[in-house]
Amino acid sequence: MVLPGTRIDLFGENRLRTLKTFLFIALCMPAATLVFDLVSGALIEPVEELTKTTGIWALRLLLVTLAITPIRKLTGWHKLIRFRRMLGVFSFTYMTLHFSIYLFLDRLLSGEEIFTDLTERPYIIAGFTCFMLCVPLALTSTDRMMRRLGGRHWQRLHRLVYPAAIAAALHFIWLVKADITEPIIYASILALLLGWRLRVFMIKSDRRSGTKRSNNGSGQGSTPVMGQSS
Repeated sequence: MVLPGTRIDLFGENRLRTLKTFLFIALCMPAATLVFDLVSGALIEPVEELTKTTGIWALRLLLVTLAITPIRKLTGWHKLIRFRRMLGVFSFTYMTLHFSIYLFLDRLLSGEEIFTDLTERPYIIAGFTCFMLCVPLALTSTDRMMRRLGGRHWQRLHRLVYPAAIAAALHFIWLVKADITEPIIYASILALLLGWRLRVFMIKSDRRSGTKRSNNGSGQGSTPVMGQSS
């Protein structure tokens, strides 16, 4: 029984552990479904379907990862941040599967074909750019690496996720030759998320400018404030 005025913690530690377990299982399901379909012979064009599905899930999870902070700010559910790392790591996992399928199954490790793709096909260039930008993010996703780099440098490095997401959206748009409705939907979601980030950045910049002007007016603006990050 919940007493009137009692605040229910939706993200208590026990609930967090349970939710993380369910999230982990849910994030494994697309890969498990692909393996089952592949083994059972349900895939008509195996390489094409494997490539498309892993790429779609990499992009979806990348967008969900970017959406965590706006949702957290708007709802006050600050513990949502505890799910962001898992979402980001799974996005990179599907990205790696996507890239590996391209290398080993689609191009059969043909150096000539891969070189041609990386020099002549814009959608391949965009996809490869996204993957390479995400590699350092995955390698530094642990608490140990965060402490090693320092919070400020770690945050700067992980801003690479924004150009990576843009490259991923371009990769999908340029890949599709006929109906681009689906990639445009994902690109629109990304534009909204980046627009929100830009708005927050501009608000913070205005506040800092106002603080500096106030300090200069009162004769207290000679010492810079260190350690601020956006």
